Amino acid sequence: MTPLSTAESPLNLTLPSGWSSAARALLEPDEQVLAWLEPDLDEKLYFTTGAIVLTSRRLLSRAPNGVDWLTWNISAGHTLQHRDHAGVGTIELFKEGHRLAAWRHTLGMAPAVSRLTDSFGFVQQKLVNPDAAVVVDAASCPTCGTPYAPDQDECAVCDDDPVGPTDTWALLRLARFAAPYRGALIVGLILTLLSTAATLVPPYLTMPLMDDVLIPFQNGKPIDYDLVAFYLTGVVVAALLAWLLGWARTYLLAWVSERIGADLRTTTFRHLQTLSLQYFGGKRTGDLMARIGAETDRINLFLSLHLLDFLNDVLMIVMTAVILISIDPWLAMTTLIPLPLIIWLIHLVRDRLRFGFEKVDRSWSELTNVLADTIPGIRVVKAFAQENREVGRFREANDRYLTVNDRINKVWALFAPTVTLLTEVGLLVVWIFGISQVASSAITVGVLAAFLAYIARFYTRLDSMSRIVSHTQQAAAGAKRIFDILDHVSSVPDAQRPVPLERMEGKIEIRNIGFRYGSRSVLKNVSLDIGAGEMIGLVGHSGSGKSSLVNLICRFYDVTEGGIRVDGVDIRSYSLNSYRRNIGLVLQEPFLFFGTIAENIAYGKPEASREEIIAAARAARAHDFILRLPQGYDSLVGERGQALSGGERQRISIARALLIDPRILILDEATSSVDTTTEMEIQEALDNLIQGRTTIAIAHRLSTLRKADRLVVLDRGAIVEIGNHEDLMARGGAYYDLYEAQTRQVDAEPPLESPGSGGKV
Repeated sequence: MTPLSTAESPLNLTLPSGWSSAARALLEPDEQVLAWLEPDLDEKLYFTTGAIVLTSRRLLSRAPNGVDWLTWNISAGHTLQHRDHAGVGTIELFKEGHRLAAWRHTLGMAPAVSRLTDSFGFVQQKLVNPDAAVVVDAASCPTCGTPYAPDQDECAVCDDDPVGPTDTWALLRLARFAAPYRGALIVGLILTLLSTAATLVPPYLTMPLMDDVLIPFQNGKPIDYDLVAFYLTGVVVAALLAWLLGWARTYLLAWVSERIGADLRTTTFRHLQTLSLQYFGGKRTGDLMARIGAETDRINLFLSLHLLDFLNDVLMIVMTAVILISIDPWLAMTTLIPLPLIIWLIHLVRDRLRFGFEKVDRSWSELTNVLADTIPGIRVVKAFAQENREVGRFREANDRYLTVNDRINKVWALFAPTVTLLTEVGLLVVWIFGISQVASSAITVGVLAAFLAYIARFYTRLDSMSRIVSHTQQAAAGAKRIFDILDHVSSVPDAQRPVPLERMEGKIEIRNIGFRYGSRSVLKNVSLDIGAGEMIGLVGHSGSGKSSLVNLICRFYDVTEGGIRVDGVDIRSYSLNSYRRNIGLVLQEPFLFFGTIAENIAYGKPEASREEIIAAARAARAHDFILRLPQGYDSLVGERGQALSGGERQRISIARALLIDPRILILDEATSSVDTTTEMEIQEALDNLIQGRTTIAIAHRLSTLRKADRLVVLDRGAIVEIGNHEDLMARGGAYYDLYEAQTRQVDAEPPLESPGSGGKV
């Protein structure tokens, strides 16, 4: 067969060093490597490392920890299929319906698997049409194996934000945040114009001082002190006026920029709250924190300081140029000699700085991600003595941040001095031309002196304006990352004309729903009716779709097929806020915010009175332990509730759900992470919470679902059984197997020993 081509150049993928030489020894001279993969699970699902290599004509495989390689010559009858279930992916090679080989992997390798299967499809396409030009991109991410997009050197999977065009004009999108302050901005611009004009007065007064006072004095005429006093008074007044106008301008525009920055932060955070869980599932906490914090601060600094300086520089250059031309047009033309070169340099470095600052932003976000991971998880870090490992992660991220900054500094270190050199050359040209003009009596010494004073300011401002390029590109990169959030549309949109919902009954109808996480099918053709006030228990193996079904009912995600109706209305027709106010959620790992216990209980109902809070805590069996705390309900719970035990956090979570009096209650493994005694206390609290509500409970311990009206058994995203405990046990099906397996596990656990007794309890 004709080898595949990549833009007429052979592929030269880098293979892992552990088996690269062995694999390449098997290749024929014109055989090209298209993709490779290291499956990380064996047939018993133990972690190990195998190898798969796809070439332009064959598939090669080495068993985990093996030496021998198996090869298959690819033909039109071969197919390579990929499927995943419960966190395990399987790749299977078939020929005419017969399975030839199978490999297993964790889902973290999905991008590399996609590259392998896509490349296999390219080979098949070439087999069908040998004359077709099939192009496979040789460049791929060394971390995850994902192929790069054309003309890009960043990974779309590993990088949160692939490099895209960042135009400086993106800063103009900030105009909508400046609109409420247009009056103050106009006043600020007028003050800038007046203050700039005032700073140009003193150099202009040097001409009459030189020509009418100093030079006549050198020629024997007496000094006219009244004239000197007049000119010097003008200089002082102009300087004081420039200072006063400059202060007012700086304060006013800084005041405006601070408010623009505050509005930008608030708007971005508000928009984040409208996005679905799917968006947050693909983002790192540190990255989002960096965008809202560091990026908006950088934009704010640009607006309050650098943009103000830029406007001042532009006005100074324009007004100085007008004055210079009015004094002597020919002499003024000499000042423009360096200008084309400076403009060319700015254009040359602009794109490099722009893309460089985007990489700086991403590397800074990566640094922040390490902090956001490590500091909240410091207990786990210390428990496993991984301090040095986390320091190493931070050092690596810090080194990457240092590297990308060094690249920018190399560009900027050459650019800034070059601009300074060009301005010095321009000043030298003015001196040469000006002296020749004085020698030929074309201008006076006073004109030359004033000209040099203006030229010094002109070139100083030109140099300053060229340096604004760096700050502008930094702000543009930050604005892009902010607007990446603001431009993102939620995958769970709110209803444009929502159906009014005051108080729901809680009847749920699930009709033929399907749901996918990306390309992975999680739920398939699920239908279920739940009556108002009924308690349903969801059971099944991990990965069977229980939590996904609950997430769809809460509308954290939207179904990809079918629909869910509550009280006869599709839940997509309700407004998200009104719908979720009727849902109470108790999670396996309750999340508490930093604050008092009372504030955490009242989180869903901030206006609740202290009496309502205490009543909810009593019903949740939390009142007694709260009173034993030093400040009672005003005691701080610490970061994420770390000052409390797991059972105490769970009871506060139940009280939080009780306080909003929901019509639909979701219990997601609410008692799985506590001891038996605490579980009994929590179960009493849950009994109070369940009464009169439609309840959907997920529980690891099947014995805790005995009170459920019906049990729904899921397997591989589908409902396989429905019934109560006794009926399902009598059937001897999937539920029976689950229950018996759990019973055998409990019986196999050794009995507890009483401390100090040496006997069995």
